[in-house]
Amino acid sequence: MAESSYKYIIVGAGLAGASAVEGIREKDTTGSILLVGTEDALPYNRPPLTKGLWSGDEKVEDVFIHDEAFFKDHGVEVLRSSPVERIDPAGKSIQLAAGASYSYGSLLLATGGAPRRLNITGANARGIFYYRTLADYEAIRAEATEGKTAVVIGGGFIGSEIAAALTNAGVQVTIVFPDPYLVQRVFPKDLGRAITKVYEEKGVTVITDDSPASIERQGNGFLTGTNGGRWLESDILVVGIGIVPGTELAEAAGLDVENGITVNERLQTSDPNIYAAGDNANFPYAALRKRMRVEHWDNALNQGKQAGRNMAGAREPYAYMPFFFSDLFEFGYEAVGEVDSRLNTFADWQEEFKTGVVYYLKDHRVRGAMMCNVWDKVDDARALIRADKPVTPDDLRGRITADEE
Repeated sequence: MAESSYKYIIVGAGLAGASAVEGIREKDTTGSILLVGTEDALPYNRPPLTKGLWSGDEKVEDVFIHDEAFFKDHGVEVLRSSPVERIDPAGKSIQLAAGASYSYGSLLLATGGAPRRLNITGANARGIFYYRTLADYEAIRAEATEGKTAVVIGGGFIGSEIAAALTNAGVQVTIVFPDPYLVQRVFPKDLGRAITKVYEEKGVTVITDDSPASIERQGNGFLTGTNGGRWLESDILVVGIGIVPGTELAEAAGLDVENGITVNERLQTSDPNIYAAGDNANFPYAALRKRMRVEHWDNALNQGKQAGRNMAGAREPYAYMPFFFSDLFEFGYEAVGEVDSRLNTFADWQEEFKTGVVYYLKDHRVRGAMMCNVWDKVDDARALIRADKPVTPDDLRGRITADEE
């Protein structure tokens, strides 16, 4: 079978992959592009899967980044439901699991990540939602009718968001996680405990310092046993315990991999003809002077576009500072930089645990900031981080505030 050739091949049809198409076309309006994805859907945004689709602010048709006409008009061939089996860097080609091979001039690995799976008895039982895809949303939404019960495993970003979404849909939710409070990796202790209390006030049963030990199908539902000796019955079982970056193809191809696919400031891997962007890329975060892997929408959007531009010859460093956001009942936030609860923190509250800014500091310098119910101030926070100057609490107090109504 003859091998088809493309100037650009993008493996991964998520946000980073779709953004790379835009980046390529900014520099090269005619070069042939092949976009290869594992899902049946066209590229879509993931944040609505735990936010806008549940609140009614968005409909399923709203989540798609581009329609079929966009890809056709921009000369992009899209292959759906087409897992890639291997990459041949020496031959500059990819091979699909179905057998077809395609050669490339430049290749982007925008393979994202896969949901981290439990390693316990019953972890692969039929009907468990390892929540990640649009198909997962559509399936769980059909089951999440008022009066149903759900157990959510995991107290990080996905677990906390889907627990709130299900509760708002009228489902009786129990959330179980091994930490003392929700989103421990990001929230300082006082804020984390306050948010956990909000969940309890909303009717969520919160089980901290515990984790699942076994899962059994029980009729049309589940029985989850915990290491703390609890037995939790539910109609729905959702697991949201993070993702594993999609590095398998890169590893098999001999590319450098360490907590993601290692890339340089131009998003090139150890093979200069192969780039990586999105959840799977471990990149030099210029403003923080350290390597990071960022699993958030804004990074995939901007890093994917920059990778596309560089594939088309731009050779520009990725110096952007991505932000992320979340909505947990009435508590919403935007955050940027190194938002790690292990750092020193200073909270400048206008209304305690509701409106204000949490600063994350190292050596008295701002490394990150989380604006809680304070909107459109990310650029202000970026400027503080880039300044890289010692600050005191007095310097920060009132520095970033919510706009007056």
